[in-house]
Amino acid sequence: MQEHPIRWERTDTSRIPFAVYTNPDSHQKELDRFFYQGHWSYVGLEAEIPNAGDFKRTSIGERSVILTRGQDGQIHVVENVCAHRGMAFCRERHGNKQELVCPYHQWSYALDGTLQGVPFRRGVRQDGKVNGGMPADFDPKHHGLNRLKVASRGGVVFASFDHQVESLEDFMGPTILRYFDRLFNGRKLTLLGYNRQRIPGNWKLMQENIKDPYHPGLLHTWFVTFGLWRADNKSELRMDAHHRHAAMISTRGSSGQATGDSSQVTQVSSFKGSMQLHDPSFLEIVPEDWWRMDDQVPTAVMMTLFPSVIFQQQVNSVSTRHIQPDGHGAFDFVWTHFGFEDDSAEMTERRLRQANLFGPAGFVSADDGEVIEFSQRAFETKPHHRTLAELGGRDVVETDHMVTETLIRGMYDYWRKVMED
Repeated sequence: MQEHPIRWERTDTSRIPFAVYTNPDSHQKELDRFFYQGHWSYVGLEAEIPNAGDFKRTSIGERSVILTRGQDGQIHVVENVCAHRGMAFCRERHGNKQELVCPYHQWSYALDGTLQGVPFRRGVRQDGKVNGGMPADFDPKHHGLNRLKVASRGGVVFASFDHQVESLEDFMGPTILRYFDRLFNGRKLTLLGYNRQRIPGNWKLMQENIKDPYHPGLLHTWFVTFGLWRADNKSELRMDAHHRHAAMISTRGSSGQATGDSSQVTQVSSFKGSMQLHDPSFLEIVPEDWWRMDDQVPTAVMMTLFPSVIFQQQVNSVSTRHIQPDGHGAFDFVWTHFGFEDDSAEMTERRLRQANLFGPAGFVSADDGEVIEFSQRAFETKPHHRTLAELGGRDVVETDHMVTETLIRGMYDYWRKVMED
């Protein structure tokens, strides 16, 4: 495969080289610097492993890891690589086990990764003598599974291969932490279900997509038709100090109602002005107490924690979206829909109903997967070209409007500092 170096046209990040999405050497460097060093990555919700012995297989970057709850209730994350011959031994996505066993040679591990069983460790007695076995100085304490550093906040579990990584709170920074704690405010979470898809595009394109308020009212005609997201909604774009994480906050006002001709304000026509749902309860929005923040009551908050996860509140639907790279041109995207233990049956049904907006076949999100695929196709055929991200100027600043690509520029400002160091 021909290599295409990454050359930026400007000192700023308003023009992003296509090679950022196509260079395989750059992809490996990203995995090392963003997923395996110096960063926290999302691995799951405590609600996914409620009982002792529960486990979930997931990924950080391209490495397979296992989230477990030990018999003492403690949460652990271990790498899914047997310490003996390196096999990725766990194949189930979820389950409950007393121990983790590699089927190749039956090495067994406790749920915290401690090696506890090695068949024929002391050899086999034959004809009055012992044959084989491990060396006398073999110490199981030195041959457990690779254990990751773990942090949990508000029922959300993060892990890092880097045991010297800064605290999770410092990693998020105070601005993003406020929005995280708004959603995960201590109420016990309940698991509602999953969606999973493979998107043939570079993993960063999904981070960009959720940092891009320009497209929702243009690409997603469903949003405009039914008034869920409009460019003229009261809004804010916020970033952490490094510009790697972001929050898009939108508050639906009276102008956001799906009545009349919205194009006079938004300059975008609905798909069909008279279109109505057969079941209007699908868009029944019930404000919740936890929505309020200062003097605002946001109806949508989209948080991107770089590099691995998106936390979503779109009206009453709440979910996590986990980005799992697989080569420079594809990633797996896992949606985990959740609710809260104190939700009424009616609210749980509402959350599930509104979750149909999202996921691989969602009325809205199906569009995103398709445009990412088509973008990647173009990048691969013209690797010396670049994208343009100059809406709202070329600088990186927080704003109180949606007509800007500042969050994308901010992410690549951080990307360049880490990758070009």
